[in-house]
Amino acid sequence: MTKKYHIIIFGCQMNISDAERIASVLESKKYKKTDNLSEANLVVVVACSVRKSAVDRVYGLVEKIKKLKKRPQTILTGCVLAKDKIKFEKSFDKVLDIKDWEKNYLKIKPKYSSKKLAYVPIMTGCNNFCSYCVVPYTRGREISRSAKDIICEVKNLVKNNYNEIWLLGQNVNSYKDEKINFPKLLKLVNDVPGYFKLNFTTSHPKDFSDELIETMTKCPKLSMDLNLPIQSGDDEILKKMNRPYTVAQYKNLVKKIRQAIPNIRLSTDIIVGFPGETKKQFNNTVKVLKEIKYGVAFINKYSPREGTTAAKLEDNVPWEEKKRREKILIDLVNKKK
Repeated sequence: MTKKYHIIIFGCQMNISDAERIASVLESKKYKKTDNLSEANLVVVVACSVRKSAVDRVYGLVEKIKKLKKRPQTILTGCVLAKDKIKFEKSFDKVLDIKDWEKNYLKIKPKYSSKKLAYVPIMTGCNNFCSYCVVPYTRGREISRSAKDIICEVKNLVKNNYNEIWLLGQNVNSYKDEKINFPKLLKLVNDVPGYFKLNFTTSHPKDFSDELIETMTKCPKLSMDLNLPIQSGDDEILKKMNRPYTVAQYKNLVKKIRQAIPNIRLSTDIIVGFPGETKKQFNNTVKVLKEIKYGVAFINKYSPREGTTAAKLEDNVPWEEKKRREKILIDLVNKKK
């Protein structure tokens, strides 16, 4: 009898990329994919611990699995905090670190979930320790993948008619493989023969160099969509977040990018209701949003995550106020469309 697996993904592009590598491992063990949860022998949940709401959704899924007539084996993996692992061990048969699937996780050949779009991780982990973020605790410190392996994967994708390629990393700007930094890697990927659109995410403003801006102008395959998270428009809140730039420095960076690439389409990430955020500090974020005129803004209400520095601060902005601030920013962005 054929063993069947079903993967459920919570989170961003990196989680999708994780799932594609997990699928490859499972199929090497003679499992076959099914889109039907009820017929799966194995259910793998690729989790995200960045926000508490994502963890709550995993609990909701556990209840759904319990109601199945035939209970499958279950594995929880992805970004999972140590404290969450202990809690979830009662609900899942196994809780695995993403690196536990294979000795060299980044060398796993993925089972791509799309026939046109491919996510190519160039690094994993993070060294930044933003005070609200769990990634350094769940994925560890930064590890860059070999540039040779990345280029080989991209060439193979283009050969197989993939027309959109995303380079992924928690902070792609800090990529480093011997003498090849991210701008050099970007140019190497762009110069792979064939037709395809090129994207990358995520970028930390502190590492967005003049060299990268110049390189972007020399990459005709590069998409004009750029995500540049600001997180807050107030310097004091940015300092509490351990984001090592000021609003003025961020705006100067945006100015340089737009001068070099006039048709760039900027998006950003913002957290509202960070501990201690006053109405005046929130209004500073409103001012920045009005001034920079992003095409898209991903607004998130702050929720404390155990183990992070920010979790030690008093979460003193009421939830209703967070929702109100979120709506103001969402309405402001939508008004510009």
